[in-house]
Amino acid sequence: MSLSFANIAIVGLGVIGRNLALNLLDNQYDVVGFDLNTTLVDKTLTDSLKLNRGCFLKAKSLKDVLSKLRAPRVIALSVPAGKAIENVIDELLKEGLTSDDIVIDTGNSLWTDSVERGKKYLGKLTFFCTAVSGGEMGARFGPSLMASGNAIAWQQIKPMWESISAKVDSYGQPVPTGSEGEPCAAYIGPEGAGHYVKMVHNGIEYADMQLICEAYQYLRQVLNLSAHEIGNIFKKWNTGVLNSYLMEISVDILQQVDPKTKTPLVDMICDIAGQKGTGLWSAVESLQVGCPAPTITQAVFARSLSGLKVQRMKVANSIDVVIESSFEIDKTNAIEQLHDALYCSKLCAYAQGFNLMKMTASEQGWELDYAAIAKIWRAGCIIRAVFLQSIAEAYVKNPSLDSLLLDPFFSEELFNRQLNWRRTVASANLLGVSCAGLSSALNYFDAFCSKKLPSNLLQAQRDYFGSHTYSRIDHPEEQKFHFLWSESSRKEVYI
Repeated sequence: MSLSFANIAIVGLGVIGRNLALNLLDNQYDVVGFDLNTTLVDKTLTDSLKLNRGCFLKAKSLKDVLSKLRAPRVIALSVPAGKAIENVIDELLKEGLTSDDIVIDTGNSLWTDSVERGKKYLGKLTFFCTAVSGGEMGARFGPSLMASGNAIAWQQIKPMWESISAKVDSYGQPVPTGSEGEPCAAYIGPEGAGHYVKMVHNGIEYADMQLICEAYQYLRQVLNLSAHEIGNIFKKWNTGVLNSYLMEISVDILQQVDPKTKTPLVDMICDIAGQKGTGLWSAVESLQVGCPAPTITQAVFARSLSGLKVQRMKVANSIDVVIESSFEIDKTNAIEQLHDALYCSKLCAYAQGFNLMKMTASEQGWELDYAAIAKIWRAGCIIRAVFLQSIAEAYVKNPSLDSLLLDPFFSEELFNRQLNWRRTVASANLLGVSCAGLSSALNYFDAFCSKKLPSNLLQAQRDYFGSHTYSRIDHPEEQKFHFLWSESSRKEVYI
C-alpha cells in the first residue's frame, strides 16, 4: 500500500488513542499513529501486527502524519483536554493542514471550549468533535460515539465511526464485537453539542454510581449482609429492570477476594472517591441554566464529602447517631423495597439528565434527537442500561416530550413502585444511613408531583427584604406586584 493512502491518523496513543487505533485496524481501516512518546507508537505497532487486518503506519512527526494521509485528511486527537489540543492543531497548521482537512477532538473537552475552537479555526480547517464513552475496553471493542461539528465532515467520518462503535440488536441489547447491529454512533449537532451530551452522560454516570453505592451501604449497614451476599442480590437484580453495566461490574467487585487478606477486596479499599470534573461540569451547568438536577449534584457532593476523611472521622467519634431502636426490618421486604427505590431513583436521575440537555438545546438553538441519544447509550458506554430502550421508545413516540416523568411507561413504573421507595428512604433516615442520592431523587419526584410548592412564601420573603415583586394567582403571571411591607399603609402596588 502506498504510504499516502491511510484513512485516518490518531495523534496521541495513550490508553484511549491506542485502543481506538486498534479498533479501526480491526475494522480494516489503515491508520497513521503518532505520539511524542515513541514507546507508545512502537507498542501500537506491535499490537497491530497481531491483528493482520488494517495497516498501521508509524509517523515520526506531525508533518509525517500529514504526508501519510489521503486528502481530505482526517486526524483524530486523543490528547489531554485543554491547551494541548490547540497546541497540536496549531502545529498541524504550520505543517500544511488545509481548510478541507478534518481534525477531530476525541477527548473529554468542556463543551464551551469546543464551541470556541470551532470559531477559532473556521476557514483554517474543519474542526470536529467526537466524545467517546466506554473507557479502555469500549475504545478497543466498541464505544458509544457522540459526534458534533460540520455536518458535511460527518458524512466522511460516519462509516469509520459506525464501524468501530458498539452495536445493539433489534431489541436494544448489546451484541458481541464483530456482529451486525445498529451502531451506537450518532451525529448530535454543531460544535459543542456532542461534548455537552457526553458531559450529561457523565453526570448521570455519577448519579447512577452513587445510587448503587447507597443501595450497597443500606444492605451492609441495615441488614448486616456481607459483600458476597450483596453481590448475589445485585446479580439477581441485574437480570431484570436494573440490568446495566454499572450493576454488572458492581457484582464482580463485590465477589472479588483480596489475595492478601482473603477478605472481600471492597472492604480493603479506602472510602475516598476521586473525580475528574465532568460530573461537576454537569452540576454547575444545571445551576447555571436553572434546570434542577439534584441527584446528579448530590452525587458530586458525595464524592467531595468522601474526601473529607479526617473531618468525618472526628465527627463520627464525637457525635453519637441516635436511631430508632425499636424499628423492625423484615429482610425480604427490605430488599424488595430497596430494589424499587434504586430503580425509581435511577429513572429520575436519567430524567434530570435529559431535561438538562433539553433546556440547553433550547438556549443554544440545537435540535437534539433524544431518541438517538438514548439509542447510542444502549451499548458501549458506561451508563448502558436495559431501560434506555424504553427511554428511546418514549422519545420516538413523542420527540417533544417535556419530561420522562410524563411518559406513560415511566409514570406507571413510578406510581407502582413509589411506596417502596418511600419506605426505603424513611427507614434509612430512621436508622442513620446516609442516602442523599435516593432522597434527592424522591424529593425531585415529589416536587414535580406537587401542584403547589411553598415558593409563594419564598417570593414574598424576597419582596419583603428586596422589593423583588411577585405575581398573583388572580392576574396574568407577567403582571408584577409589590407590597409595602415596611410602610404604615401596608398596601399592594402594581409595578
